[in-house]
Amino acid sequence: MAGQAGEVVLVNVFVVLLLLVVGIGGAISSDDYGPTIDRINEEGPYLGIIVPNAFEMNPLLQSSSFVAHSDFPYIDFSGRRFRIGRLENEKVIIVMTGLSMLNAGIGTQLLISLFKLKGVLHYGIAGNANPQLEIGDVTIPRHWAHTGLWNWQRYGDGPENELALESNGDYTRTIGFLKFSDYNINATKHVNSSDNFLNNVWYQPEEIFPVDGTPEVRQHAFWTPVDKHYFQVAKQVEGLKLGRCVNETCLPREPIVVRVERGISANVFLDNSAYREFMNSKFNATAVDMESAAIALVCHQQKMPFIVIRSLSDLAGGGSSSSNEADIFSSLAAQNAVDVLLKFITLLSS
Repeated sequence: MAGQAGEVVLVNVFVVLLLLVVGIGGAISSDDYGPTIDRINEEGPYLGIIVPNAFEMNPLLQSSSFVAHSDFPYIDFSGRRFRIGRLENEKVIIVMTGLSMLNAGIGTQLLISLFKLKGVLHYGIAGNANPQLEIGDVTIPRHWAHTGLWNWQRYGDGPENELALESNGDYTRTIGFLKFSDYNINATKHVNSSDNFLNNVWYQPEEIFPVDGTPEVRQHAFWTPVDKHYFQVAKQVEGLKLGRCVNETCLPREPIVVRVERGISANVFLDNSAYREFMNSKFNATAVDMESAAIALVCHQQKMPFIVIRSLSDLAGGGSSSSNEADIFSSLAAQNAVDVLLKFITLLSS
């Protein structure tokens, strides 16, 4: 035990070395990080499992399917705990990122940079912007976008006016905009955008710098696709039976697993019916969360296969006005997401 503790301390001593250049595969040289990560990576490659919060992670750790590594059950590094073990027939490394796009991006990059991975699986709960689906359903979107990067247009300007810095290629009107005056009380389609001082916000793609690109030469991405093979495998999960009840409170129908076209993320807990409807009509969005697009963008830039599994815990403002459904169904949604993840891993390794 003392030797193991010493090795864990050694890893933390080398935190500054995270700034060193990494190879295209994402793994940092064992010469930089000492024996612990070297030993772990010798047993790889692993599936990286990324989860936002403890209440979403605990059902996985408590599952009989998870077996911790006998010598290195975890490594604490840079504020994260990386748990090493097996799920079903796969070697895995599990990390909890914490809430938000920033935390999700940092956690994902650390995972890819430190360890020898063959893919990333992300799961958790989400709001539901799709009126065709219900709480408890588990969604597997084909594409993810970050919808929190805006160019906020000045009062009085409209779609015909060029955005600030647009001529430099910094911003674009290609994706489209949200016109706030469309949501004034008693608004009609004839209301002019200047009737609301908030005017318009234009959605923007992310600047990305792929590992096989030219350094400091930016590319852009808005809809980021998950791995094609993973998405095809996910089709086989669609008949999985899921939980329906929390204590004596049951959902109106049996939850389902469904592959959908799009999910969106931003640093916003969405509990607003009007914006929910806008997101669905504008972007055909189903799952709405605060992390998945960051994970998608990091994996896309690092050329790492990934997929996202998100269970719907609430209606993102489309339900009762007296409470948010997540207060009741978040635990059920988290367990359903874990059940789908485990089934997916079984299929992936078969």
